[in-house]
Amino acid sequence: MAVEFTEENFDEIALNSDKPVLVDFWAEWCGPCRMVGPIVEEIHTEYDGKAIVGKVDVDANPNISQKFGIRNIPTIIFLKNGEMVDKSVGAVPKNVLTEKIDNLL
Repeated sequence: MAVEFTEENFDEIALNSDKPVLVDFWAEWCGPCRMVGPIVEEIHTEYDGKAIVGKVDVDANPNISQKFGIRNIPTIIFLKNGEMVDKSVGAVPKNVLTEKIDNLL
């Protein structure tokens, strides 16, 4: 299962990672988020050991969303060395996301 990022663990796991990080900003009530969720889980499994893949519930963790200027969900950001280097807004196909991760490896 993808990492469940919270305001307590986000800096430690995502910002201090030496691997690329995919962060899926989502909410329970968001229909398109439910479409992207299984794709994020697949990517988590496929990139195990190569990248950190996780999710942020925007309702439960508003400070993380605010820090990255998340206004629409689903939004997926890509971090490298603690910095946001890429972003994808809306429900996108899996290959778009994996291509972005591959570019960071």
